[in-house]
Amino acid sequence: MKLKRLLLRYYPPGIILEYVQGGELKTKSIDLLDLSPGTDVGTLVEEIRKAEPLITASCKEQVIHLILRLQEKLGQQEDHKFYLFKVLRAHILPLTNVAFNKSGSCFITGSYDRTCKIWDTASGEELRTLEGHRNVVYAIAFNNPYGDKIATGSFDKTCKLWSAETGKCYHTFRGHTAEIVCLSFNLQSTLIATGSMDTTAKLWDIQNGEEVVMLTGHSAEIIALSFNTTGDRIITGSFDHTVAVWDVGTGRKLHILIGHRAEISSAQFNWDCSLIVTGSMDKTCMLWNAVTGIRVATLTGHDDEVLDVCFDYTGQRIATSSADGSARVYNAETKKCIAKLEGHEGEISKICFNSQGSRILTASSDKTARLWDPHTGQCIQILEGHTDEIFSCAFNYKGDIIITGSKDNTCRIWR
Repeated sequence: MKLKRLLLRYYPPGIILEYVQGGELKTKSIDLLDLSPGTDVGTLVEEIRKAEPLITASCKEQVIHLILRLQEKLGQQEDHKFYLFKVLRAHILPLTNVAFNKSGSCFITGSYDRTCKIWDTASGEELRTLEGHRNVVYAIAFNNPYGDKIATGSFDKTCKLWSAETGKCYHTFRGHTAEIVCLSFNLQSTLIATGSMDTTAKLWDIQNGEEVVMLTGHSAEIIALSFNTTGDRIITGSFDHTVAVWDVGTGRKLHILIGHRAEISSAQFNWDCSLIVTGSMDKTCMLWNAVTGIRVATLTGHDDEVLDVCFDYTGQRIATSSADGSARVYNAETKKCIAKLEGHEGEISKICFNSQGSRILTASSDKTARLWDPHTGQCIQILEGHTDEIFSCAFNYKGDIIITGSKDNTCRIWR
């Protein structure tokens, strides 16, 4: 094995090694999830050298330099104020979802008008319309980090794969017998997973358009799914109150996460694939060991249904949002609630961290989106202007642009 070059990954903090093995170019990452501005870099680099044979004495200085750059980035203070940049009257019929590509240079909107539109973030101009579905376009995604492909899942029971550049439809995936309500690319961009009201999920090959495997076993609709970072596991969350963990290669069910007493609303892996978080209509959020399938903790405190859950990029904190109008932040290690985000006057359907982990964004039926400090729980900014409930919100990767999607049929860009 021969090291070619070292690359920096800001969020979550890490170093990517490009190396040659057997004439083939490969990559591996060294995750530095516990890195902080106070970490002793010299000691850390010695630990990395002991564990990773590709890091030799000759590149030690370069590794130190990269980690110092990461530390500097982590130490930068956030005081970005967001201003309304554009209001897009995106579709004739209601919106269903919004999503950024990784850089945030463009984003997509899905709609009841049976189309998906691609927008240029900098100008607010519509770049193209993806037409072909025969019913509501409900689930949409870019194949981030690449961003050259888009998947759309529809109530017409099909999923389509498109070129983000040209708008050409590469494949139409047929096989579900009811509406597709969730979908996801794996991080490697080789597979698309679709979840349906027909109680099954399917994995599709992006290259040849074929169905690779069908995941069967749930007794009710699948409304959430998520690949882990390495792409060898996928989870499906269902109205049958359970979450299933599957082996991507074989389609074999590895674990059923049983414990919730009502429908699952959301499910996600953390970055290092060690934990799974699930949110449910039973007012709780549960934390599970992703390898053994054993429940690690039940996070309580909400007075109504938990509508969304997410990890920060390092997987060290969990955020939950609820129909009770509040959101909470928990420490994934201690399982303790570290902040309560209170101020919305309606249910919070969506919650997300920025990549840096320094801000949380929430979308609510009270027609506002809010920015919060996850450490203190303080509301930093209220994004006002929508005239109906906001159901979707997202940061771009850098965390300096926000999009919000509302039932008022507009999409707003804030920067």
